[in-house]
Amino acid sequence: MQHVVEPHGSVSTIKDRPQEPLPILEVRNVRKAYGGLTAVDNCSIQVMPGTITGLVGPNGAGKTTLLNLISGFQHIDRGEVSLDGQLISHLGPHGVFHRGLVRTFQVPRPIPTMTVLENLVLSANRQIGERIWNSWFRPGAVGKQENAIIDKALWVLEYVDLIHLRDQYAAVLSGGQKKLLEFARTLMEKPRIVLLDEPGAGVNRTLMRRLIERIEEQREQNGITFLIVEHDMDLVSRLCNPVIVMSQGTPIFDGPFFAMVKDQQVLDAYLGSQHR
Repeated sequence: MQHVVEPHGSVSTIKDRPQEPLPILEVRNVRKAYGGLTAVDNCSIQVMPGTITGLVGPNGAGKTTLLNLISGFQHIDRGEVSLDGQLISHLGPHGVFHRGLVRTFQVPRPIPTMTVLENLVLSANRQIGERIWNSWFRPGAVGKQENAIIDKALWVLEYVDLIHLRDQYAAVLSGGQKKLLEFARTLMEKPRIVLLDEPGAGVNRTLMRRLIERIEEQREQNGITFLIVEHDMDLVSRLCNPVIVMSQGTPIFDGPFFAMVKDQQVLDAYLGSQHR
């Protein structure tokens, strides 16, 4: 066993030292190009468990493309993505979802002709009633699971303050309410990490405060990790630590918000080097 002399003179072993936490999500040297346009270029980031990590950058920096690559909605040209140390680069959206990674979209995608409650129920995973023979041979189990899913959906709607809209069609919701419904859908399962794509866009300040509170509660109470793409710097400053900044498809900063706003590379990326 290896021994180490500490600066104060005591002796400890490597085994005695607390283990550094491993990243829950790791992106290594990822590249994505569309013809002659490189959207993500040799990108490597780490997201540590239990954090609310912000992902910011100028328009066209590659942030949403990176979320698409991580969540399996687009194919990676080169590089790899790991979740809890296991490669997920080869998995499509459903495979990634089953590993515990869920995401929302910049433009919410509820089914407009279904009610708010129906949209939430539909998002529940592994419903045994989807297999027709279960409806024939296991009707009791199917009914029991359906009731449990409805109860969970009603609880989630109460939690995000959308219960009063349970029977409304999703098409009539405001932009902010659709964002809350998107967030609610992520809570129908037990995700390990949630990717949020501009949750604050089009959301009024009242709904914004509610969303921030719910994200913080889910991190603290259930240990859910968040990676959030956002342009609203007020939201980022209040919610995210650390913050990763992308520019031209590549990370240029990773650290606390207060250091980000003073970083010269970040200032150049947002304002151009001519601002100096």
